[in-house]
Amino acid sequence: MSTSIKLQMRQSQSLVMTPQLMQSIRLLQFNHTELLNFIEQEVERNPLLEVASGETDMKVEEFPEQPSAGSDDASQFGGEGYVEVKETGSDQLASSLDGDFENVYPDDNGEKRPDTPELAASWKSMPGASGSSDAFDIDDFAAQPVTLRDHVVEQIAFAFSNPADRLIAVELADLLDSAGYLDGSMQSIAKMLGTDPLRVEAVLERLQQFDPPGLFARSLSECLAIQLKRKNRFDPAMVAMVNNLELLARRDFQSLGRICGVDENDLLDMLAEIRALDPKPGTLFETGHSELVVPDVLVRQAADSSWLVELNPDTLPRVLVNQSYSAKISAKLPKSGEGRDFLNECMQTANWLTRSLDQRARTIVKVASEIVKHQDAFLLNGVDHLRPLNLKTVAEAIGMHESTVSRVTSNKFMLTPRGVFELKYFFTVSIASASNGEAHSAESVRHRIRTLIDAEDPFGVLSDDDLVKMLKELGIDIARRTVAKYREALSIPSSVQRRREKRARAKIAIG
Repeated sequence: MSTSIKLQMRQSQSLVMTPQLMQSIRLLQFNHTELLNFIEQEVERNPLLEVASGETDMKVEEFPEQPSAGSDDASQFGGEGYVEVKETGSDQLASSLDGDFENVYPDDNGEKRPDTPELAASWKSMPGASGSSDAFDIDDFAAQPVTLRDHVVEQIAFAFSNPADRLIAVELADLLDSAGYLDGSMQSIAKMLGTDPLRVEAVLERLQQFDPPGLFARSLSECLAIQLKRKNRFDPAMVAMVNNLELLARRDFQSLGRICGVDENDLLDMLAEIRALDPKPGTLFETGHSELVVPDVLVRQAADSSWLVELNPDTLPRVLVNQSYSAKISAKLPKSGEGRDFLNECMQTANWLTRSLDQRARTIVKVASEIVKHQDAFLLNGVDHLRPLNLKTVAEAIGMHESTVSRVTSNKFMLTPRGVFELKYFFTVSIASASNGEAHSAESVRHRIRTLIDAEDPFGVLSDDDLVKMLKELGIDIARRTVAKYREALSIPSSVQRRREKRARAKIAIG
């Protein structure tokens, strides 16, 4: 056997993930905000890219001509109420207005106020003195929302006269969380401030009297106790209930009534009082704002009852390549060199970005159209008619890979006649039919479970077995453990807990 080194040429095909291909895949997964940020960065790096504003210049010819005062069309504008402006010059218009300073100060008997240099200088230095409103910012005049700390510190200034106690109170106010609870131990706070823990406890007791009631509590039971003390309702029975909140969470009213030493009617009254309390008093000062979801796809019904699917123009960025600027710069550059290489690279990147954005828009429309095709019954009749759908079905229908469909449906929203839904909402697990008919969507089954539980009688609460039987009567073949899993996912308690709670509410309503 002889060994030797040989040089051979082979031709093969392989998929290579180039940087531009990886970036194109990332573009599919971007939501509206991420896409705008990416385009903004590319525009800053590439001088050949421009973002179309979408604004069109207003032409004077688009507006109807103003009729003259003597024409017959003047009656259409109110007859005598129509005023013709003959002089359009600024000087002529100003001369027709009453700009005499003698009418500005009627109490000065016609005497003009002196125009001092100090007043003129101070007036010119004010923002907006030049007649432009760009110097003003409306946010400078808007009142800032009052935070929880601001509300507490304002009360501390009036409640504590001793500077040391005020310092401890401010330190405790800094430890409040968003719900109004105190996060920290008295020992650590006293050690940090170098004072006696008993003094910190005394300051805390004073702080717990602040408004709204329940602030500076260290637990839920203490928060409820503070509010009950404020209402003078913290009697021994209430103390026992507050100390056994775990029984209240389990709806074990029988054990709770025995511990509190009250009968059923008194226990129902106590439950009504507990329900009226605020377990998170600090949330009244939350300044968070909910973000508005901008849909990427718009779906509406046409005149022939078909569905029209289009991209939202507000979320569709228009990126243009400035060919004239490129030609102008190219004419001044030599045929080779760093400048020419940079210009060619910018042109390639700009063309790639425009093609990728166009391909991204087409892919989103394809996926959304296929989803609408499968879920037309949902658009017409609601969530009960949502059909099971998976990524593979859509991918095979449009001739793409499942991973591509998954990226397209991530963080994308669709505006339908039923509301705004994420594209992933329409992909649900299939549940078999009890009568060998069409399969049911898991989301529609969860909706049916919630509907059945909401409509149940307080004295005839449905168990999981009862739900299985009722769903089979509706043509849904589902196991009991699946019903329990869906019920827990919907944060619905068990039948035992619901029976106790609904009976208690029913008796409260009757009483």
